[in-house]
Amino acid sequence: MRRLFPSPADDVDVAAAYAPRLTPRTAGLASVRVNMIQSVDGAGTLEGRTGGLAGPADKAVFRTLRAAADVVLVGAGTVRAERYGPVRLSEEQRSVRVASGLSAVPPIAVVSVSCALDVESPFFSKAEVRPVVVTAETAAPAVRARLAEVADVVVAGESWVDLRAALGALAERGWTNVLAEGGPTVVGELVAGDLIDELCVTLSPRLVGGEAPRIAHGQPREGPIPLRLLVLLEDDGFLFARYGRAAHPS
Repeated sequence: MRRLFPSPADDVDVAAAYAPRLTPRTAGLASVRVNMIQSVDGAGTLEGRTGGLAGPADKAVFRTLRAAADVVLVGAGTVRAERYGPVRLSEEQRSVRVASGLSAVPPIAVVSVSCALDVESPFFSKAEVRPVVVTAETAAPAVRARLAEVADVVVAGESWVDLRAALGALAERGWTNVLAEGGPTVVGELVAGDLIDELCVTLSPRLVGGEAPRIAHGQPREGPIPLRLLVLLEDDGFLFARYGRAAHPS
């Protein structure tokens, strides 16, 4: 892995490139770092999944960002499509987390209005840390009760999941650094709510074409959110860009 920006360097430590932890912009809300991958022509998936776009270095960044997070936030559709299982980290990453007062691996918080999740899947049955399900008031009480046997259930919103309220609920649990891994609907809602503090994008050297989704999808904003490039890394043709929020003009 080599760094192209801000200053060229070879053999860069990936963990150092994505440090430090974020400080919440708003009191009572968790900060949000988004990590997504896309092809050079803007496709967020290949044949419905992100795996075909990824490479070894991307997977290393993926694990590094998870290791730095208090909790991972992801939509139920992505959990199903990507066949999510428990978080796996190296012994070194686990030791660093424990020394910092965190759990050995971060819990995963799943956003689901319907709570239509398989409680017998490895995602729940083999989880080292109890997962969280973020849902809405309209979710059937019986379904929520069943999920409560295998996960912590957080209600944030009435007929839809209010991500601002969800981030507040996560912050109340002491999880102030959230890593959002998609999918496009969740990221789109984070964009619409101006809730993203940092965006990490892997540009995969692939041309996909077709009608694959973008990495963010949803209601349009009145205007774009300006970002600034913090770090740009390269490995085997993959580009890894880390963006922070740009300072508003005075």
